[in-house]
Amino acid sequence: MLVSVFLALFLPCAGMSAVFVVYICLLCYSASRSDESQEFRAPVKPNQGKGLSSSDLEKLPKVTGKDLVLGTDCAVCLDEIESEQAARMVPGCNHGFHLECADAWLSKNSICPVCRAKIGPELFDPPQSTSPC
Repeated sequence: MLVSVFLALFLPCAGMSAVFVVYICLLCYSASRSDESQEFRAPVKPNQGKGLSSSDLEKLPKVTGKDLVLGTDCAVCLDEIESEQAARMVPGCNHGFHLECADAWLSKNSICPVCRAKIGPELFDPPQSTSPC
């Protein structure tokens, strides 16, 4: 009787201890493997850091909220652009944002926050149409 009580208490404890030791060993093995392979892995998203200059930002069209073409929600701050608030419209895709939000975003990234269209130099200086004399 005493042996059966001892086995009933000891075997579950021993089994759980064995499972715990195996789990710890697998965690250590996984951590060591991820450290080794980390140095060969490229970063997930390279740091572009190629935003627009302040002179380029000034060339972008400034409008009010009522003049926006594609809606009045700012994708940067997720707030609505009121009809009399200053806004900036991205040329090419015509997405609009609060003036401050657009300048903060575009000074770090040269892409539209909504459609990811590249804002290149050709959008700042559109080709002039030559009129026949």
